[in-house]
Amino acid sequence: MDSISELLKSNETLVVDVRSHEEFVGGHVDGSINIPLNLIPLRVDELKGKGHIVLCCASGSRSGQATSFLRQYGIECTNAGAWTNVEYYKNN
Repeated sequence: MDSISELLKSNETLVVDVRSHEEFVGGHVDGSINIPLNLIPLRVDELKGKGHIVLCCASGSRSGQATSFLRQYGIECTNAGAWTNVEYYKNN
């Protein structure tokens, strides 16, 4: 799949928000799950086999780090940048 919009239309895509729990509670993409960046290494096994993962955060920096890390474990994932971008792509 080429675009984030296409990925988000797939039933096999999981949106993971890597911001802190407090940031996530303040607003997030419907249906997304929250795994703060510092916990990603502890939850790699949980993310394997989940289909394609779209990662987001506040600006794209933390989700970029998470994307690089998860790819080292063979997990298909895409950095979508800010969670507000994902919200936009999902609704348009």
